Amino acid sequence: MSTTETACHSTPEQAGLRVETVSFDQLPQQSRLFLDYLRDPISLRRFYPEAVKHHYDLPERRDRVLGNYKTDRTALCDALERMNRGWSANERTLVNIGLLREADCIAVVSGQQAGLFGGPLYTIHKALSAVKLAECMTQRGVKAVPVFWIATEDHDFAEVATAGFINRDCSFARVGVPLGVHRDDLPVGRVTLDASIQQTVQNLLSALPQTEFSDDLEMLLHDGYQPGQKYGDSFARLLNALTSQYGLIFLDPLDSQLKQLAAPLYAKAASHAHEIAIAIEKRSQELVDAGYHAQVTPSENSFPLFLHDENGARHALTKTDNGKYRAKNDGDERSAEELAAWASREPERFSPNVTLRAVVQDYLLPTIAYYGGSAEIAYFAQTAEVYRVLDRPVTPLLPRASLTFVEKHTWRSLQRYSIRLRDFFEGLDHVMARVVAKYLGRETAEAFEHTTETFSKELDALQEQLRRVDPTLADALDKGRRKINYQIDGLRTRFNRAQVARDEAVHRQLEHAFDLLYPDKNLQERRLNIASFIARHGRYFVDWIFDAINLDSNEHGIVYL
Repeated sequence: MSTTETACHSTPEQAGLRVETVSFDQLPQQSRLFLDYLRDPISLRRFYPEAVKHHYDLPERRDRVLGNYKTDRTALCDALERMNRGWSANERTLVNIGLLREADCIAVVSGQQAGLFGGPLYTIHKALSAVKLAECMTQRGVKAVPVFWIATEDHDFAEVATAGFINRDCSFARVGVPLGVHRDDLPVGRVTLDASIQQTVQNLLSALPQTEFSDDLEMLLHDGYQPGQKYGDSFARLLNALTSQYGLIFLDPLDSQLKQLAAPLYAKAASHAHEIAIAIEKRSQELVDAGYHAQVTPSENSFPLFLHDENGARHALTKTDNGKYRAKNDGDERSAEELAAWASREPERFSPNVTLRAVVQDYLLPTIAYYGGSAEIAYFAQTAEVYRVLDRPVTPLLPRASLTFVEKHTWRSLQRYSIRLRDFFEGLDHVMARVVAKYLGRETAEAFEHTTETFSKELDALQEQLRRVDPTLADALDKGRRKINYQIDGLRTRFNRAQVARDEAVHRQLEHAFDLLYPDKNLQERRLNIASFIARHGRYFVDWIFDAINLDSNEHGIVYL
């Protein structure tokens, strides 16, 4: 291994972490499109024109990215410097902004909504994936910086208003911001926190265990989330504090200076609105015909930009029968050309929809690659058509790091009872049944199994005899068989729970493991906020995330702390 390419080749094991990997096809709720993309993105170039097999292939795109990049770097970086200084960026971030000013510098990008207290863990997984690849490319002689796009233009406040965590009792819990602070259709980034945020912070701190790291966590939360601050600014301040040593550049697309820079693309997208809508509709059908799904519901009447009223609320524009566009509950109709001219004059009155957002991102930034999750990879199959219509190079997507962290007391329990992460995917009752069958109530578990097998054999024999006499009787027996099996399974579940409940320590260990590893029946990274781990391990946990990211892996990592 080259000593000058440590970020490119680093593995979690080299950092002293023990990691197991699980293929994504073993994880629940994974789409066929995402799984096929992981296996061979090159085979899907029909939908992803510039897909790469490996991140080592990215430098070949550098000249194409730089040749198509026309945004004023000075204006862009002036805006980024102003924003990041406002979020208390450290010197390394400012140095990276300085590098981005140079004409030969490219960006490795990721992004996410502005979730409460930094959002779910995968937000940081995405950010540090970008950091690690930017370091790798720099070590290989390609000047690159990491940029995190904060999706402040999103308006689904309920999606970002809560944070999940493991409380002092080792159970899954949530805290949230009152939804009343958000006005309908207002972008999340424009929400202003009120005094209720102080109680939300206190509720979280009170529910977490008191440790040597509690004071630092309290300072981190209070510094980031204060009454009077914008929701997007609070998110940026907290993530900036957590990742300050990595030089990550944060970007808020609501910034007025960035809006001015994006105005030419807004105008071009508006003037090509119908062509974009038709192209997405056609691409969506192509995906369905190929056996995949369309992540974004297409409509030939859609418009690629939202219109914001005088109060900042956004409204979707729809094509009318006479070929013009208007917002719901708004009688004014405008042609695509009129909207294009308006977007050029007042770009702050517009924001991109989901199919245009990434194109705007890669117009503002010299993006060499974007780190995304399964949903983003899915909708990029449709977004690629927007790049084509607007004559922009399509950005390759790389799957972000996907990780589950197992704390020592939990992995000891897993080891004791031979439980794996994937066992939890079938539910806590399934795990309890395994433990009872192997360790706590083997004789009774075997009796249930024997009873089920005996019933099945006897009913099979009876059904064969009934079929000879009257096939309808055999069919009726199937209904009776289902009822019998249902009753036996119900008794088995009740027995397993009762058996585990008799041993309170085992019951508690299994419940705690379930809440940590598969909270709310979802992967840990999708439900838990980093506050749970900062409270127990301090900010060292951020470094463990970085060390656990393996740029060469497309599998889910299980990291044992």
